[in-house]
Amino acid sequence: MRLLLLGGSGFVGRAVADLAVTRGHDVTIVNRGHRPAPDGVRTLIADRTKGLDVLAGLDFDAVVDTWSAAPSVVRDAARALSGHAGHYTYVSSRSVYTGTGPIPLTEDSPLTDGDPDAAATTYAADKRGGELAADTFDGPVLHARAGLILGPHEDVGRLPWWLNRLHRGGPTLAPGPAGLPLQYIDARDLAAFLLDAAARGLTGPYNLVGPPGQTTMGEFLTTANAVTGNHADLRWLDPEPILAAGIQPWTDLPLWLPPGSDHDYLHRGDVSRAVAAGLTVRPLADTVTDTWAWLGSIDGPPPHRTDRPAVGLDPALERKVLGTR
Repeated sequence: MRLLLLGGSGFVGRAVADLAVTRGHDVTIVNRGHRPAPDGVRTLIADRTKGLDVLAGLDFDAVVDTWSAAPSVVRDAARALSGHAGHYTYVSSRSVYTGTGPIPLTEDSPLTDGDPDAAATTYAADKRGGELAADTFDGPVLHARAGLILGPHEDVGRLPWWLNRLHRGGPTLAPGPAGLPLQYIDARDLAAFLLDAAARGLTGPYNLVGPPGQTTMGEFLTTANAVTGNHADLRWLDPEPILAAGIQPWTDLPLWLPPGSDHDYLHRGDVSRAVAAGLTVRPLADTVTDTWAWLGSIDGPPPHRTDRPAVGLDPALERKVLGTR
């Protein structure tokens, strides 16, 4: 395929670019040049908020758009590429669901409001608006509603924080219950689905995350501890003392949400439609091992998106909760 990536040097876009090159596709990426591009791609430097004139005269078989802010920017790209591309994938999010429908959430669950012409507002509204904006493209459109995304090159910091914390070792707060199900997707498995879906011309929304219960908090921390050297002494605590200490789920303790509606929203999504369309996921150990190897290969701290808050637990608060020094 002649593939266009709007974004392609960050996390998901990089995974798509790397796999597409490996598969022999002709890959063009458009970004602002803030990070080095993957090997084997053609890079066009542009600020897409000011237009896509750099694409004048070019045609593509498929487009993958990873934009996360103002829906109007997706609208402008979809219109500019109409007549010049065969398929449009917008990388959306499961955050577009209101969470008011029955669990597990399916592609038909109630959606938040969105405006394709809007400036940036909230993440959920931006992603839903981005879906509606992508629908202005004059060809087939796929809404890739990704869940929690992990893997090498992660630029949000969730898995990297846990790996570095476990490697540091010592008494380590392990948020329970250990059997709490987790649901995520490796960026490389997401990339494989997106490329296959574009080649097949799939359309409409797909929940793109691993099967519910693909791992648990206990398996995740035990595996990550083993990969990073078994330095951590995991101290399991129930949710009640963790929350009473003012520790914030998801941000202070990445990936973790206590049992309840928020957990069910994130970690009990229905992915049967995507699985039927060919979604496959690799073992947890592969994601953890490869991410740890990537962290060891870079100089300095891993990249972090400026539009996302830092994550991780204050060591002093961790010691206080565990009663250690």
